[in-house]
Amino acid sequence: MKCLALSFLLLLFNCGGKQPKSPVTPPQPPIEVAQPDTAEVVETTTPDLSPIDYDTTQWTEITRLDPSILLDLRYATESNFVKEKMYDCGRCFFRVAVAKALVEANQTLKKKGMGLKMYDCYRPRPIQWKLWNKVPDPRYVADPRKGSMHNRGMAADLTIVDSEGKELDMGTDFDFFGEEAYHAYTGHPQQVLDNRKLLKKTMADVGMKFTTTEWWHYSYRKKNFPIADWVWDCE
Repeated sequence: MKCLALSFLLLLFNCGGKQPKSPVTPPQPPIEVAQPDTAEVVETTTPDLSPIDYDTTQWTEITRLDPSILLDLRYATESNFVKEKMYDCGRCFFRVAVAKALVEANQTLKKKGMGLKMYDCYRPRPIQWKLWNKVPDPRYVADPRKGSMHNRGMAADLTIVDSEGKELDMGTDFDFFGEEAYHAYTGHPQQVLDNRKLLKKTMADVGMKFTTTEWWHYSYRKKNFPIADWVWDCE
């Protein structure tokens, strides 16, 4: 009997019972890592995350709003027509509405592979006095007692740059005093005239008006602001 029972159990184990199989994970396709397109222009600018040290209801630092806007603030250097450093450090501020308009203009140019570069932005009236004391001539420097659009945070001195940051040819340098800087001057090559026309149209589309004797100078005309004495910190 014991042999018969043992034979039955062995037969049941080998024929009737099936062991569960371990789950098998199907092979996964290799992960493809996208390679950068060498022809694509890579944006290298990053937002400024440092603490804000100014009244944001009155002012906007343009590079916080759009870090792709380039700065070449000449009055923070000696590379200007008075050959003297006027600003302790170069920072570019505008009234809030003006800054937004300039960012809009820059974004329009970026769609064409170009952008804006700033030469001068808000200029505090104490700095205007420094300029006036150097050159007390209203043909070149606004009388600080009356103030200027720069002193109100409403004016920008600027140009257009290409995708590599190179300035377009505008015929003269910034702060060139002569008829070659006038918008009405037609003695420049056609490419220069076209570049100035592009700058003029881009600015006009966002509410900025040109000055007849300076191709680089544009003022906001949709709203007026008071003259300001506030000077930014340099720390």
